Amino acid sequence: MPLLEVDNLTAHFHTRNGIVRAVDGVSFNLEQGETLGIVGESGSGKSVTCYSMLGLIPQPPGRIESGTAIFDGTDLLSCQKEALRKIRGKRISMIFQDPMTSLNPYLRVSTQLIEPLLIHEKIDKKEALKRAISALEEVGIQDAPKRVHFYPHEFSGGMRQRVMIAMALITHPEILIADEPSTALDVTVQAQILDLIKSRQKDLGTAVIFITHDLAVVAGFCDRVNVMYAGKIVESGVTGEIYYRSRHPYTLSLLKSIPSLQKKGTELYTIPGMPPDLSNEFAGCPFYERCPVSKDPCANTPTILKELQPDHSTSCLRYQQEDPAAIGM
Repeated sequence: MPLLEVDNLTAHFHTRNGIVRAVDGVSFNLEQGETLGIVGESGSGKSVTCYSMLGLIPQPPGRIESGTAIFDGTDLLSCQKEALRKIRGKRISMIFQDPMTSLNPYLRVSTQLIEPLLIHEKIDKKEALKRAISALEEVGIQDAPKRVHFYPHEFSGGMRQRVMIAMALITHPEILIADEPSTALDVTVQAQILDLIKSRQKDLGTAVIFITHDLAVVAGFCDRVNVMYAGKIVESGVTGEIYYRSRHPYTLSLLKSIPSLQKKGTELYTIPGMPPDLSNEFAGCPFYERCPVSKDPCANTPTILKELQPDHSTSCLRYQQEDPAAIGM
């Protein structure tokens, strides 16, 4: 049985300018100990999907319209706030995008690190501080007994990210949601952060949801991948299938956009057009206007995620109609 089962998750934002369909019918499973990547352009609904599961979107204007997210028999989308608080930060933790804005600049790191322990494990401050120092040492921060009392601004960007990882893992969660944890870090620090998450995952048996727009990182880090566009999952499968046998023009376009795969001296490929306005409803495929090979039926035929083979699904009508040769990408 999957550790987490998400079915038809739909989250909208009701604004003065209309209803923004940020997440529209997302379904996926997460197995114990696996790493699931969620990729796509900015605004595709990656972060909102996970924020919705943990009750972190502002309500209003946000609203969970439908769906379930079953974790250990509990529906995260409809359970009482008190029940969700007992899970969030203890059994499901999250590493947020920017540690400088996620960490409280007015509080010492020690205060912020021990907070989950005081809330969820009811231990005294002395024991919690020992656990906090040990957590910092485990993520590679030297002189942890001294640095644990520093303020966030006294750490570098990479060190702050390590603090966020230590905070997320200090309660030994069953699920870790990493929301672009390596963004804005240099390549060396990025590799260290990813290795750190992987090693801690191996030690604790934690399942990881890894949100990113960097397909190159996903290739060596994730077991399975969900590709999101316009609030929907347009392709899903094991990592090797997604990279070497893609079955959606959007995924193929993302792969073509990776600079390291371009021939030296050639112009870098970019996907034409702009992501769609999510306040508009789509009669057909949301990628229709940007797709280099779309046909008229694609504009008006509703799309659904369909499994073409075990562990590989796509919402592309042309692949579902067994017409991959006609795509010609």
